[in-house]
Amino acid sequence: MMRAILLGLLMAAVALVAPLQAEPFATSAPVAFLIDTATGSVLLDKGADRPIEPAAMAKLMTIAVVAQALRAGETTRETEYPISEQTWRKGGAPSGSATMFAAVRSRIRVDDLLRGVIVQAANDACLALSEGITGQQEGLALRMNALAAQIGMRHSQFRNVTGFADPQQLTTARDLALLLTWLRTNEPEVYAIYQEKDFTWNKIRQTNRNPLLTADLGVDGGVTGASDTAGYGLIVSAAHGDQHFVLVLQGMKTIAERAAEAKRLLQWAETSFEQKTIFTKGETVGEASVFGGLAPGVPLAADRDVELLVNSANEEKLSAKLVYDGPLEAPIRKGAAAGRLQILREGHVSLEIPLYASADIPIGSLPQRAFGAIYELGIGLVQGGHGKR
Repeated sequence: MMRAILLGLLMAAVALVAPLQAEPFATSAPVAFLIDTATGSVLLDKGADRPIEPAAMAKLMTIAVVAQALRAGETTRETEYPISEQTWRKGGAPSGSATMFAAVRSRIRVDDLLRGVIVQAANDACLALSEGITGQQEGLALRMNALAAQIGMRHSQFRNVTGFADPQQLTTARDLALLLTWLRTNEPEVYAIYQEKDFTWNKIRQTNRNPLLTADLGVDGGVTGASDTAGYGLIVSAAHGDQHFVLVLQGMKTIAERAAEAKRLLQWAETSFEQKTIFTKGETVGEASVFGGLAPGVPLAADRDVELLVNSANEEKLSAKLVYDGPLEAPIRKGAAAGRLQILREGHVSLEIPLYASADIPIGSLPQRAFGAIYELGIGLVQGGHGKR
């Protein structure tokens, strides 16, 4: 059975729950997710796992799979791909959508197509990259889904490389934050292009669509997206010292509202939080009950320091749970994965880390095992009875 135990020790140790509870931080965004990836602390969660239409933010995954193709040697930055008439009509000047104004039947280097996608959100560049690498305009979509599964985007499905509206193309704010973090960490050379402020192609200069790139907020990358059905959204990354924030918004009403709310949320994150060590590496976090062991419980600890961003300006409601499938069955070896610690902020999980047994628990004597079996039978009967009420 799943056991979830409140950790009074944690509350007492760092005084996370204050005598006076402040109002939760509010945002006008229908969907908002803000995380400090350095510690894993979720600072704001408003519909982070709600299915949303990514719109042009899907291009972030298009860039991710092209970066993988570059790393694998499947293509190079100097490789040239043609702009087919189909690509020109669907994503170029005749389309009326975001475009780098690539000339039909011209040939363009991958390096320039990357800038077309990243700086200008160009649909013709997306289609040309997919067609050049796979032979099909949407051929990269299969790779996009494979990479999403690989990096843990459990609620995302991609159908095209441009982000054009499709009822089956869905993601979540949490998944998008994971994707941006993955790209920034694993493909730094490609990711660096997101910092470029403009790009000129075919004698047409376009500025970067990231509205916060020049806002003195430490923003080092991100993408925007918009559609009639999804509204206006964005993903941005901002670094400040040891802190690294990723913010996702979706469903804003206007471009101006999107930029203003994103700026306000990043400023709040940067000025309102301080990092605290909740537990040190190897320090006992709690104890899990043990069945059939020489001891009735085993202490649990993290394999690293547990750091959390805590609001230093206002008190907030935080709580913690020790969660494990238990009781754990003996024998248990020291270092074995045994559960996880969840710290909740305003009822949402702000931080979750794995916990490990910090002691060996051998199999107990026959009387100890018999007593444990009787105890578990009794617990099962009580829980079963409660379930029938």
